[in-house]
Amino acid sequence: RWLACKSLPPGALERIADTIADRLRVPWFSGAVKINVSLVPPLVLLPVFLHVAALHFLLGLIILTSLPVVVLWYYYLTHRRKERTLFFLSLGLFSLGYMYYVFLREVVPRGHVEYSQVVALTCGLILMLAALSRAKKDPGYLPIPAGNEKPSHQGLPNKSVRGSSSGLHGISGAASSRAVNGEAKGYCRMSAEQPEGVKKDWCTKCQLVRPARAGHCRLCGRCVRRLDHHCVWINSCVGEHNHQAFILALSFFMLTSVYGITLTLHTICRGRTPFVALFYCPGAYSDYSSALSFTCVWYCAIVTAGMGYILLIQLLNISYNVTEREARLALRDNTGRRLLGGLVIDTGQYNRGLLCNWGHFLSLGSSPPQRSAEDIV
Repeated sequence: RWLACKSLPPGALERIADTIADRLRVPWFSGAVKINVSLVPPLVLLPVFLHVAALHFLLGLIILTSLPVVVLWYYYLTHRRKERTLFFLSLGLFSLGYMYYVFLREVVPRGHVEYSQVVALTCGLILMLAALSRAKKDPGYLPIPAGNEKPSHQGLPNKSVRGSSSGLHGISGAASSRAVNGEAKGYCRMSAEQPEGVKKDWCTKCQLVRPARAGHCRLCGRCVRRLDHHCVWINSCVGEHNHQAFILALSFFMLTSVYGITLTLHTICRGRTPFVALFYCPGAYSDYSSALSFTCVWYCAIVTAGMGYILLIQLLNISYNVTEREARLALRDNTGRRLLGGLVIDTGQYNRGLLCNWGHFLSLGSSPPQRSAEDIV
C-alpha cells in the first residue's frame, strides 16, 4: 500500500520500523545479539561523507554544511518523542577514533609531526575517554521507594516539605522511612545551610520527595540530584555525581582537538598560522591525502566549535551556581536575569559569589558535613 501511494493505518510505518529493528541481530555463540540501529549510521555514513567531501571543494562545502543540520534535525526528532538514542554517543566516539586514525595514517607519515607530539595527542585522547567513562556512571539517581505499593501523598503537608537549617527534614507518611542525604550542600564555610525559601517537592512519577535542586528526567525516567540536563552525547543525565567529570571530559576534548587541528594544519599548510590555514590553504586539494586531512580538520573544527559553546555555557552557569534546568525554569517563569548577552540566567537563589560558587561545584558528590548532637539540639 505504501509503494502504491495508498493510505496506511496510523502508526503502520513505525511498527514496521520497530519490527525491523528488533529482527536486526548478529549470530553469536550464546545466541543472536540484538544490534541497536542508532549505532550503525555513524559507523557507515561518516567515513563515506568525509571521503566524498575530499573529492572537491564544493562537495566538502555542501556535506560539511548539511551534516550539522541533519544532526540537529535528528536531535529535535528524538527529543520531541522523548526517546533515548545511542546515535550521538556512537557519532562522538567513532568521530574521535576515525579522526585519530586519519591523523596517524595521513598526517604523521609526512614527517613533520614529532614523536613527542603524537604521544601528547594520544595521552589527551586517553584522558578524555577516561573522564567520559566516569561521566557515564551514576549521575546521582534518587533511590526508588521499595515495595509495589506507591507512597501516599497524604503524609506530605502542602505537597512540599521545607528543609530545616539543621539538615533534618520531617517527612511524614510512607516516605518518612527514606532519608535523603546531601540535598543542601554548603556554598562556603560561612554559609553551609540551605537557603531560606528553598522547598522540596513531590515527584508524582517516581513517588518520592525530591531534595532541593533535584529534578526528574523524562528520558531516563528517574529523579537526579542537582539535575543539570540530559546530555545526548553521553546518553545520560548530568547531575551531582558526574558533573565534574562531564566538565573535565569537555575540557580534555577541547585541548586535544585544538592541538590535533594545529598539528594537521602545520603539516598540510606549511608556513601559515592555523587560523589562516583553516580558511586559506591553496595546496590542500593538490592530492587526495591532503584533501582528506583538510576535510577532517574542518569537521573537527565544526564539532569543536559546538562543544566549545557547550563548555562556555557550563562554565558560566557554574560561576553563577545555576544549573541548565534551573535556568530553563527561570526563563519559563520569568524569575531570572539575563546576563552577558543572554548566555547565562542568574536566578539569584544559590549565587554566593564566584569563589564560593566554584567551591560548591568542586565539592559536589562529597559527603555532607557531620553535625554533633549538641548542634542538632
